[in-house]
Amino acid sequence: MTSDDDYAFEGAAPPPAARDNNPPLSISELSFALKRTLEERFGHVRLRGEISKVNRHASGHVYLTLKDDKAAIDGVVWKGVVRGLGAQPETGLEVIVTGKITSYPARSSYQIVIETMEPAGAGALLAQLERLKARLREEGLFEPSRKKLLPGFPATIGVITSPTGAVIRDILHRIAERWPCRVIVWPVVVQGDAASGQVANAIRGFDAMRSDGPISRPDLLIVARGGGSVEDLWCFNDEALARTVAEARIPIISAVGHETDTTLIDFVSDRRAPTPTGAAEIATPVLADLRWALTDLDGRLSRAGARMLEDRRTRLRAAARGLPARPDDLLALPQQRLDLAASRLGSGLHRNVAVHERQLAVVAGRLSKGLLERAIERRGDRLAAYADRFGPAMKRRLERDETRLAALSRALATLDPKRPKPGFARIEDAAGAMIASAAALSPGQAVRIVFGDGAREATIDGEGATPRPAPKPASRPKAAPPSQGDLF
Repeated sequence: MTSDDDYAFEGAAPPPAARDNNPPLSISELSFALKRTLEERFGHVRLRGEISKVNRHASGHVYLTLKDDKAAIDGVVWKGVVRGLGAQPETGLEVIVTGKITSYPARSSYQIVIETMEPAGAGALLAQLERLKARLREEGLFEPSRKKLLPGFPATIGVITSPTGAVIRDILHRIAERWPCRVIVWPVVVQGDAASGQVANAIRGFDAMRSDGPISRPDLLIVARGGGSVEDLWCFNDEALARTVAEARIPIISAVGHETDTTLIDFVSDRRAPTPTGAAEIATPVLADLRWALTDLDGRLSRAGARMLEDRRTRLRAAARGLPARPDDLLALPQQRLDLAASRLGSGLHRNVAVHERQLAVVAGRLSKGLLERAIERRGDRLAAYADRFGPAMKRRLERDETRLAALSRALATLDPKRPKPGFARIEDAAGAMIASAAALSPGQAVRIVFGDGAREATIDGEGATPRPAPKPASRPKAAPPSQGDLF
């Protein structure tokens, strides 16, 4: 049985007098009963978990979520307690908190009112993400030098996001009012295990398009998603997705979450936008501003041209005031000077010729035939003196040199191998080269023996061969005795 005292709390009306032993309760009665039960049963708890989402309200209160690998619980830190915490709430931080469990009747959810908070180390998700970021940073995927420049005036923009929700509508609306251009939307899921694979396939699909194909390849890509907790955005921390973004040929703007949310693709993309709307603003110029700028430049050009023409007119008028009224007056003085110079030119040429004639006459007066003859005689005498002085010595020198040359010629003739002396011969091989050593000969070799009065062919015998006997000289026939003359 339920007594009347069980309903004596805030917001509960006394039960009506009913005859039923199990009267119905209102929603408020049940909610506040549960709230009271939780606060009495769990008035002081100590929890350890990872902070996955932090929301600092304008009132100063902090709302967050604590989680582990299997469950999560909402938490609240009242304004007066925030400054005294041992660790300030941050996403991904693993903490130990103490407080009481209560409920929020308006939503029929329970939460923990945090009174103390101590750091317990980095959360598992944050630690995993930091290790992955360090490895990709070492590979150079975060280097600013590898990031591509965004096109200034894109003709086609590709958007990779969920086809439903406010994100795609905000992007399309912002692009339409700033820079009307073609927008191609590739629908994907942006949360869950399949999200990273779909986003990576969309990037590769856009990258594989051709500029001259039926659907032209976009000049720029925007990967967008609204805000959420770390778990909601975790698919954008996938390593394969990050590498796909880094390898894409099309410039990519990452617009995942709100300004305080950071994912791995923010570091490898070519530009990070704080919000999806901010990505649309980064990707497109303002057409109205460009038109105004062109109009302003056109006006400035016209005004500058008018000022330049006016300046030239002013300078021309100023120069014209210094000129005479009639153009002929400007040329009269030079023409007069030219006529004067022309009239003096003939007489000047005659005077110049006369001066040169006088100079030539002066020089010619110093020249005479006798002067040249005397110079020739002096040089002849000097040459005769040299001949008398050096002639005999030169003659003796020539005779001595002729004698030496004759002796050398005789010696050369005696040493000429082509002219053998009596009793000597020269051996030549078949090619006519002279053989100077017996070692250069081989048995059976044909040679040529050259004498002073002729040459004979011969063949070389082997070493140790018995020499042929010299032919006996032919016997001369005995002379017949002289016949006795006839005395009669």
